[in-house]
Amino acid sequence: MNWLLLQHSALVVFAFMLVMFLIAQRLKDNSIVDIGWGVGFILIAITCFLQSEQSTVQWITLGLIMVWGLRLATYIYSRNIGNGEDYRYAQWREEWGKYVVVRAFFQVFMLQGAIMLIVASPLYVIFSHPMELSWNIYLAVAVWLFGFYFEAVGDYQMAQFKKDSDNKGKVMRYGVWKYTRHPNYFGDATQWWAIFLLALMSPYWYIAAIGPAVMHFFLVKVSGVAMLERKYRGNPKYADYIATTSAFIPWFPKRSANNN
Repeated sequence: MNWLLLQHSALVVFAFMLVMFLIAQRLKDNSIVDIGWGVGFILIAITCFLQSEQSTVQWITLGLIMVWGLRLATYIYSRNIGNGEDYRYAQWREEWGKYVVVRAFFQVFMLQGAIMLIVASPLYVIFSHPMELSWNIYLAVAVWLFGFYFEAVGDYQMAQFKKDSDNKGKVMRYGVWKYTRHPNYFGDATQWWAIFLLALMSPYWYIAAIGPAVMHFFLVKVSGVAMLERKYRGNPKYADYIATTSAFIPWFPKRSANNN
């Protein structure tokens, strides 16, 4: 295991997050950190790749991370541009008052950077030594494509849904949203478990499992599913959506009580 990959990645992430923090202060918009999330992983992947033997599996890993990160960053940028600071960060700005700059530096930018380094654990394993093409690599790519479909299509369908003013106040429950209330988060988690599968044959596979497990936990219990479920709590239309649709793993919907 080449621990220098983690050390060098930490330096790159710190520098990147520092730049993002300075830009955020200039714009008075801490939510730009969300755009940097996908970009940060690309920088980690490139940092590790340049110090690797650049085997076929390592090229595949770099490609998957770049596609995932670029799509995510582009989507968040297009969604947020011109809309001001995201409500979560705006709320923290108000709560933190005169300490907003210091707390944003540590609790938003540096914290996300630290989480990023943990989630990237499979990358340190994959790029530490070359691995042969085997069944787990093909399985990993198939699982990654499955996850990418749910995340990318879910984001696209939701964006199109919100563009139609007639849908204001309605709950999106069509397309992939018919089978899971959070297809984008499910897809995101699935892609990271796929990256873990790439490292499955390494003697350090257990280190590679840490990142996807942390990502899965945050998506389900902290910043993803749990946060949105709280936001829509009390909405009767969303309550019906909860009653009929799987929270995370896609499954066939139950019959709505409103249709009985």
